[in-house]
Amino acid sequence: MQLKLHTETSGRGSDLFLVHGWALHSGIWDSILPALAQTYRITCVDLPGHGLSRDLPMPATLPALARQLMTAAPENAVWLGWSLGGLACLRAALDFPGRLRALVLVSATPRFLTAADWPHAMPMEQWREFVAGLGREYHKTLQRFLGLQVRADAAARSVLRRLRAAVFARGEPRFGDLAKALQLLHDSDLRAELAQIQLPTLVMTGEHDKLTPPQAGMVLAAAVSGAQRVVVPKTAHAPFLSRPAEFSALLTQFLQKLPAATVTQAGHHRRMPHSAGISRE
Repeated sequence: MQLKLHTETSGRGSDLFLVHGWALHSGIWDSILPALAQTYRITCVDLPGHGLSRDLPMPATLPALARQLMTAAPENAVWLGWSLGGLACLRAALDFPGRLRALVLVSATPRFLTAADWPHAMPMEQWREFVAGLGREYHKTLQRFLGLQVRADAAARSVLRRLRAAVFARGEPRFGDLAKALQLLHDSDLRAELAQIQLPTLVMTGEHDKLTPPQAGMVLAAAVSGAQRVVVPKTAHAPFLSRPAEFSALLTQFLQKLPAATVTQAGHHRRMPHSAGISRE
C-alpha cells in the first residue's frame, strides 16, 4: 500500500491548506484553527519525515516536495505556508499555477541563506553549524533552533514554551529527513521566478523575525505581482503563536477579499475571474 502524507481536516467552507515549517508538524496551527474553522474548511498536512508523516522520506528537491504536497491538497485551495512550508508553497504556485486559489506566505522567503546579493537571510556559517549540530547533538540543536524563532518576540517566553511542547508531540522528526530539508533550504533560490506568480498573495512577516527578516518579506511581496504585505508587530518567526487573534484577523481580512469560488460538480472549488468581485462563499 502506498503511503500518503498525513492530513487533518476541520471546519466548513472554502478550502485552506496549511503547511508547517522545519522540524515541527501540523499541530502547530492549533491556536488559530478554532476561529478559522468557523468559516473555512482547513486541511493541515504533516510534511514528509515530520509528525505523523514520518514514514515518508523528505524529497531531495523542492519541486519534488511541491508535487508531494499537491497530492494532499484540496483542489483550488488557498495555500498557507510557514517558513519552509512557505518556500514549498511558492514552488507549488510556480509549478502548478492553475491548482491554487491564492497564496499566504508566513515568515517565508525565496532564499533562506545569505549570498553576496542577498543579506536578508540566515548566514551560511549558521546553517553549517545547524547541519553539524544535528549530527552531534540532535536534541540540543533543535532546541537552539526553537530559541532562534522567538528571539526579540514580545511573547518570547510563552511562544518558546509552546514550541518546545509541540516539537516532539507527534514523535521525533527523523534525523535524516531534517538534514535533507536543511539541504533543500541550502539549494533553493526562487528569486528569479517570483514575477511568474499570478495569484492573489499575502506576505505576513513578524516585525522582529531573525530567521526570515522583514526585508526578505518586503522583497518577496514586491516581486510577486499585486501581492499584499503585512507586518505583525512585536512578533518574531511565529506570529500566529505570538498573537493568534491578530494574525487570524489579518488573514481573514485577506481571504474575504478574494474573488469568489464556485463549487464544481465534483465538490471542488474553482476560482472565479477577478472581475467576479470580492465576496467569498
